[in-house]
Amino acid sequence: MTQAEPMSQTSKNNSIRHLVSIKDLTDEEFQILVNRAEHFKKVFKSGDSAKFQANHMKLLGRTIAMIFTKRSTRTRISTEGAATFFGAQPMFLGREDIQLGVNESYYDTAKVVSSMVSCIFARVNKHEDIQLLCQHSTVPIINSLCDTYHPLQAICDMLTIKEHLDYTQNKLKITWIGDANNVINDMAIACLKLGMDVAIATPPGIEMDPEIMEAAEQICAKNGTVIEVTHDSIAASKGAHVLVTDTFVSMGEEFAKEAKLKQFQGFQVSQDHASVAAPNYKFMHCLPRHQEEVTDDVFYGEHSIVFDEAENRLYAAMAAIDVFVNNKGDFNACK
Repeated sequence: MTQAEPMSQTSKNNSIRHLVSIKDLTDEEFQILVNRAEHFKKVFKSGDSAKFQANHMKLLGRTIAMIFTKRSTRTRISTEGAATFFGAQPMFLGREDIQLGVNESYYDTAKVVSSMVSCIFARVNKHEDIQLLCQHSTVPIINSLCDTYHPLQAICDMLTIKEHLDYTQNKLKITWIGDANNVINDMAIACLKLGMDVAIATPPGIEMDPEIMEAAEQICAKNGTVIEVTHDSIAASKGAHVLVTDTFVSMGEEFAKEAKLKQFQGFQVSQDHASVAAPNYKFMHCLPRHQEEVTDDVFYGEHSIVFDEAENRLYAAMAAIDVFVNNKGDFNACK
């Protein structure tokens, strides 16, 4: 029988910084994460053996755990690559590898695993699962995806936009066309924190999370940015510098695929959207891509930066490890 978490016990680990969502970070902290990702990309691409060795020594002999209850491609490869870069041994713990959800609770798992590793990357179903891990872990938790947030993707996406359109020098508009999901929850907040405007187009009947919108409006008031939500994807695309979409049927929603695809009819990103976007627009998608989400000519076209975006997941993971593990959440040490 699985033992329940002791509800009366309070966390003794409040001093540990975890990466749960972008809205938990200050604007400056988030910018530091993007800058660190940019820095490590330069180091990685340089092939400088001295710099490689210096970084490799930072976690040599340590272990980074990867608790994944959902399958992955980019998240697994980037996390293992980032851990190896810093000299740590990545330990993949999938659903079939450990007792989580079978004979052990998140409390038990967090206590045991965190006692033996330097960090836990967690790719889980519910946001509550991330919260439980954070509450009971003695090492940093890096949210590698839950049903509400996807902060590593946001770091990666902002680095990609910076490289291709440089939001530090240009006022940009980002348009999201698709579901109100974990990716846009963090991406919208990330864009607004960095001075970009955001337009979100979802099908009728699908609305953004009120908590996300409240946080977004507060950032807009402070930073002079704008967020708009509509059910008209063409109107939202006008003047957009970046068009973004994602899966219409998230993992765990396969049972509702037929109904979801019917609801999303007319939301496939196409030349109809590209024709009203900015002339130098870019197209992004966090992958994997399905045909109903975007036409081939947009996905594989000259404006697409989806594979640059995918590569940047590696450097986002490096940035997270550097800030939250190497520097124990001290952002000032990473400036």
